[in-house]
Amino acid sequence: MSNSNVETVSSNADRLKLALAVLVIVAGIVGYSMLEGHAAVLRVGAFLLSLIVAGLIAWSSEPGKRSLSFGRDSYNEVKRVVWPTRKETVRMTGIVFAFVVVIGAFLWLVDQILQWLIFGILLGWN
Repeated sequence: MSNSNVETVSSNADRLKLALAVLVIVAGIVGYSMLEGHAAVLRVGAFLLSLIVAGLIAWSSEPGKRSLSFGRDSYNEVKRVVWPTRKETVRMTGIVFAFVVVIGAFLWLVDQILQWLIFGILLGWN
């Protein structure tokens, strides 16, 4: 179990911003259903606009800023990863496939032996 502290929203302003963002999303869903007789582009556009506005509201809060910072740090970490070459990837994929085939054959063999023992020897069903 991790000993890290869970950070929660502590400021009333942040709570209000996040609640407002949720309300904007709900308004977008209601707007989508209320525009039933209109073009699909208008309906989807209204919903997407509500998502964008809600995202901007949420990102202006402290948890939103932390999330953006986490995203940026994660992206920078991915850029530092040393990715395997094509040759290494093909070789490791081949090893995995070979291992799966060997284990599959082994399990099939064990299954056949157990089937022979149980049904053929113990129960006498041929």
